[in-house]
Amino acid sequence: MTKLKIKSGDVVKVIAGDHKGAEGKVLRVLRESNKAVVEGVNMVSKHTKPSAKNPQGGIVKKEAPIHISNIALIDPKTKSATRVGIKVEGDKKVRISKKSNQVL
Repeated sequence: MTKLKIKSGDVVKVIAGDHKGAEGKVLRVLRESNKAVVEGVNMVSKHTKPSAKNPQGGIVKKEAPIHISNIALIDPKTKSATRVGIKVEGDKKVRISKKSNQVL
């Protein structure tokens, strides 16, 4: 399994695919399939039957996972998409932005 440099809570931008240019916050990361669920991006319609939880039923919009290779982290300093590197500071590994060389 590969080391993923995107974590939940990060603000990312979609760099490829149907939703290119969209930005959102990562809700969760699926490590097994190298995918992430991004808030407001890759919305799909799911038809649901009426139940106790949802007595009306109908069509529910929800986010579908998007592959990690299609998203890039947004650098908080420059507000643009950047690649992420890992740097060892003391005995800790920290993520850094390749554009601004700042710790994320």
